[in-house]
Amino acid sequence: MYWLGIDVGTGGTRAILVDRDGTVKAGFTAPHEEMTMLQPLWAEQRPENWWDAAQAAIRGVLAQAGIDAGAIQAIGLSGQMHGLVILDDTGAVIRPSLIWCDQRSQPQVDAINARLGRDRVVAAIANPVLTGFTLPKLLWVRDNEPALYSRIRKVLLPKDYLRYCLTGEFASDVSDASGTALFDVVNRRWSGDLCEGLGIPAEWLPEVYESPQITGRISDAAAGATGLRAGTPVVGGGGDQASSAVGNGIVEPGIVSCTIGTSGVVFAHTDAPAYDPAGRVHTFCHAVPGKWHVMGVTQGAGLSLQWFRNQFAPSHDYDTLTAEAAAAPPGAHGLVWLPYLMGERTPHLDASCRAAWIGLTAKHRRADLIRAILEGVVFSQNDGLGIITGMGVPVSRVRLSGGGARSTFWRQMFADVFACPVTTLETQEGSAYGAALLALAGEKEPVEQVCRRAIREVATHAPDPHQAAAYGKAYSAYRAAYPALRPLYAAL
Repeated sequence: MYWLGIDVGTGGTRAILVDRDGTVKAGFTAPHEEMTMLQPLWAEQRPENWWDAAQAAIRGVLAQAGIDAGAIQAIGLSGQMHGLVILDDTGAVIRPSLIWCDQRSQPQVDAINARLGRDRVVAAIANPVLTGFTLPKLLWVRDNEPALYSRIRKVLLPKDYLRYCLTGEFASDVSDASGTALFDVVNRRWSGDLCEGLGIPAEWLPEVYESPQITGRISDAAAGATGLRAGTPVVGGGGDQASSAVGNGIVEPGIVSCTIGTSGVVFAHTDAPAYDPAGRVHTFCHAVPGKWHVMGVTQGAGLSLQWFRNQFAPSHDYDTLTAEAAAAPPGAHGLVWLPYLMGERTPHLDASCRAAWIGLTAKHRRADLIRAILEGVVFSQNDGLGIITGMGVPVSRVRLSGGGARSTFWRQMFADVFACPVTTLETQEGSAYGAALLALAGEKEPVEQVCRRAIREVATHAPDPHQAAAYGKAYSAYRAAYPALRPLYAAL
C-alpha cells in the first residue's frame, strides 16, 4: 500500500509515493512554464499549466514505482501559498494567477487598512494584510480588470485548483487558507467580518477542512487523465510551508525548520496562536489539527542564487558556485547582499525595497559576490528566527531543508549565524513529502505519530564560535543597510 503526495511549486509540480513507514518509493517532477513578469515585481503563472504538470508528474511517479494505481490508499496536496486563482460559472480559469511573490497590490493593502483600520484587520485574521497575500490580489483585479472581476464565481489557491481538477470539489485546508488574509486564524474559519467589510461574496470561497480530512475523491475524468484510480480519497493537505513542516517533523514544540527554496521560511510549531505585535512574522493555522505556527519569510532566498546563476554564470551548477563562495572569507571582504529581489516580508513588510550589494570595491571577485549572497540569505532568515525566539517560542535546534540543505558549506553557515545546532533529515522531499504524510495520517492516525515514525535526522552541524564571531560584524552591517536605504526605494 502507498500514499501519494503532490506539491504545486513555483518551478514545477512534484509527486512522490511513500509506504506506511514514510519511506519514499518514487518521485517525479514535471516542470512549469517560467513565471511571467510583465512589470518589475509582477509575477503570474497559468493554473492550466499546473494541471498539465500534475498529470505528467502523477503518470511519471506511477511508472517509476512500477505499481498499479489501485495500491494508492489516499492522496495529499500541497502548493505555493497565496496565489489567486479565479474561476467563472463553468469552472474555467478567468486569468493567469497572481502568485505568491507578486507585489503589485500595495494600493489595495493601503485601501483595506484605510477602510477597515489595521487594528480591526489584525483582530479578524491575526495578521496584517501584505501584498503577497491573496485578498489584495483579488482587489487588484477588481480595481484594474472589472470585466474579469464580474465573472468570478470561485476563488481558489493553487493546490486547491488542482484538487478541483482531480475531484470536482471546491475545498481548501486551514493552513493554506490562513495566507489569504480572509481567514480567521484563531477560530479556523473564513472571516465574515472581512468578507462583509470588503464586499467579498462568501459563496466565492471554498469549504475549509483540517489538513488530514478527506475533501473529495478522484473523479472518472481525472482518473482517465492521470492514471489514478477513480474514487481514491484526497485529503485537505496544506500550504507548502505547513506541508514542508510536516515533512520535517515540525509538529511539536522545540524544533524549528528553515526551508530554503525560491523563498526562505523559518517555521515554528505552537500549541496556541502566538503573535508578533509588529506583524513581522505570520501566525497561521498548522496542518496539524488544532495547532498553529509562526513563520518568517524571505521573499528572495534561493531566488537570489538562482538569479545570479541565470544572469552571470549560466553554465555553472549550484555546487560549483557554492564551492567558489567557500574560497572567500566570512564577511566577503566587507561585501553585503540584501536579498530583496521581490520586496521583502520579514522583518520589513516592505514591497518597495530592492536588492543590492553594499560595499563593492575593485578588489572584490565573483567568489565574494556569491558568498555575500549566501550570507545575506542566512542573515535574513536569522532576522525571522530572532523574532520567533523573542516571542518566547522555544528553539532547541533547527532542521534545514530545501536547496540550502544540499550544501555542506551553506549548512555550516546557517549553524554559525543561528548559533544553534542545524540538522538535516534522511528524506529531503519537503512539501510533497509532508503532503504524502498527511494522506498517510488521514482520519485514522495523529499527524504527530506518523512523523515520529517516518522522520529521521542524519547529520548535525554544531555552531563554530570563531566563525560566528566573524559573521557578527557582517550581520551588523546587513541590519544597518535597510534603514539607511529605505528613503531611496520610493524614488527607485
